[in-house]
Amino acid sequence: MTAQSRQETAEDRLTLVSFSIGTQRIAIPALALREVLEPLAVTRVPGAGPFATGVVNVRGSVVPLADLGIALGIPRGAADERQRIMVTEVELEGDPAIIAVHADTVHEVTTISRRHLLPVPASMTAWQAEFIEGLYKSEEGFTLLPDLARIFAALAKKPISFRTEDR
Repeated sequence: MTAQSRQETAEDRLTLVSFSIGTQRIAIPALALREVLEPLAVTRVPGAGPFATGVVNVRGSVVPLADLGIALGIPRGAADERQRIMVTEVELEGDPAIIAVHADTVHEVTTISRRHLLPVPASMTAWQAEFIEGLYKSEEGFTLLPDLARIFAALAKKPISFRTEDR
């Protein structure tokens, strides 16, 4: 195998961290994850929408806490000892942004081939397709790959009305 073919192979693979919101499995690029924390005290922000209702103190920094379940139209699970806060870093308008997100359960780090990414079917109305980069099928079922930059950019620009059915 040549160095060039190894590089192409690496570019064709995607390393992801999987977690669940409710019963839905979700994955984000491992490079976007800074750390996984035990639940933290949340300071509520008056007037904030349902998607980012508060902030958390992460090592002395004030970090907005977002609920991807609201953005994606996925009901969260019952509170239990498996819940975590995932601290992410995404680029918004050319600048890095640190945003924490709720996770009902954090599962694993996995690597998949980009060839296994599927587009969101047009008939899928349960999820907000504009916020999903794709999905892939695993032994656990379908795993969604949210477009964190698009979700967080929408949040930063204006209050958005996300689906809140079944919440």
